[in-house]
Amino acid sequence: MNDSNTLPRWADLVLLPAVCLGVALLAAGAVVAMVGQHPAQVIAALVQGAFGSARGLSYTLYYATTFVFTGLAVAVAFHSGLFNIGGEGQAILGGLGTGLVALWFSAFLPAWVMLPLMVLAGASFGMAWAVVPGYLQAYRGSHVVITTIMFNFIASTLLVYVLVNHLRPAGAMSVESVAFGDSAKLPGMHEALAWIGVEWPASPLNLSVVIAALAAGAVYVFLWHTRAGYHLRAVGSSPGAAEYAGIRPRRQVVLAMAVSGALAGLVGMNEIAGVHGKLLLEFVSGAGFTGIAVALMGRNHPVGIVFASILFGALFQGGAEVAFEVRGFSRDMVVMLQGFIVLFSGAMVYVIAPLVAKALNWAGRFLPGARHG
Repeated sequence: MNDSNTLPRWADLVLLPAVCLGVALLAAGAVVAMVGQHPAQVIAALVQGAFGSARGLSYTLYYATTFVFTGLAVAVAFHSGLFNIGGEGQAILGGLGTGLVALWFSAFLPAWVMLPLMVLAGASFGMAWAVVPGYLQAYRGSHVVITTIMFNFIASTLLVYVLVNHLRPAGAMSVESVAFGDSAKLPGMHEALAWIGVEWPASPLNLSVVIAALAAGAVYVFLWHTRAGYHLRAVGSSPGAAEYAGIRPRRQVVLAMAVSGALAGLVGMNEIAGVHGKLLLEFVSGAGFTGIAVALMGRNHPVGIVFASILFGALFQGGAEVAFEVRGFSRDMVVMLQGFIVLFSGAMVYVIAPLVAKALNWAGRFLPGARHG
């Protein structure tokens, strides 16, 4: 590395996110202290709530599963040079597809057919919803940021319309569908572990965590070990150079958005098939936007996204425990902590990265190998 302000890859993927997280925790700790709370007590309660028990760990991984899907969706689009902030709408449409297939077929199809069909439907609906902005960006010049924002609102409104006018049982007050048949319910992790004789407390954690792990592995293989993934990343690095080399940037834009939407569409398997067992409003609950922070924190790499998802899952679960255990500490303060992490892993990363690079260069003078690892 000749550029003193350029980080080696290991530092960009591991050291920089860790430093950003540390700075975010210091800033949040300072604010916590300013409002009269003890930062160490709050952090200890958060960690204990997120990882201190099997049940707490299960809730952390349950939240993390959804964030893996939406974080991967953002990352795939990012590698093609796109900023897909439509994960929320794509997850909503994916959940709608998952729910419709469950309502139509779960009464007579067995689980071994039903569950893969629901996965395929969720991915297909999410893909279809993302392809339209991708096509408009590639062939009509409409900016994908604007179109995906609009599609988020359209998706939310469409879900309300379908539930209220077509799927809600007559006379019911709640805006939700009837319960799915048993074959459309994804087994909980405590049920799956019971099959092999392992006792585990009941929680929302379900087998979609396995789907999320497989999705992360598939994205890694696709982006770094296939020709299609190389073409996609080449377009993201330099559309002009990629086109000169015979790659068609427009096709790659549409492909990237299709894959991105399919990943976001899998959220429904965790929330609808794995937990609620019916189609309802607000099952995404902002996870599409959290996925942006997860991708930034994970440096748009599947491994980093998995760890960042666990971190945000811990904030959600541990934050609920902190609000309950620490007197005077509200849920809003947990949101503040999440905001600091987003700030320092997103906007401030370009301020922190040169400082980390200079620190590595300085350390390299005294510790040979510290720079390049």
